[in-house]
Amino acid sequence: MFRQVIGEESKKIKNVVEKGIVKRFAESIGDLHPIYVDEEVGRQSRYGRNIAPPTFPRVFDYGEIEGLHLPNKGLIHGEQIYHYERPLLVGEELYCYTQVKDYYEKEGKNGLMGFLVTKRYGEDLQGNVIFTEEATIIITEKVRKAMEV
Repeated sequence: MFRQVIGEESKKIKNVVEKGIVKRFAESIGDLHPIYVDEEVGRQSRYGRNIAPPTFPRVFDYGEIEGLHLPNKGLIHGEQIYHYERPLLVGEELYCYTQVKDYYEKEGKNGLMGFLVTKRYGEDLQGNVIFTEEATIIITEKVRKAMEV
């Protein structure tokens, strides 16, 4: 179903680790650690400013991959792994993009399921990778059939 997009990637999109969004994100996940929201704590930290929570990259724009059209409903979040070279600094700009790593299918008790594996990247302005996020999206047989209509 998605084998034709394996290896494809989106264009790099500029994103900013904005202070207000970091605060709202921290509130929404129930983690108001001072390193995320208190400017004085951020200034006194080894980073010299506030940082973003580890799952903050969920709010970034990663662009679109041509030929990859997923429905807004019915997908199952299978797995998600973050790897960081360093924390995200509040105020910094990043370029983010997605690459399709794999697509495979398995028979399950509810029919044939598709597994779409993506990898997202966040690079600083010099092109250094700051973080990656690997995710597996599960597409149930019901969703697969609806997509083929």
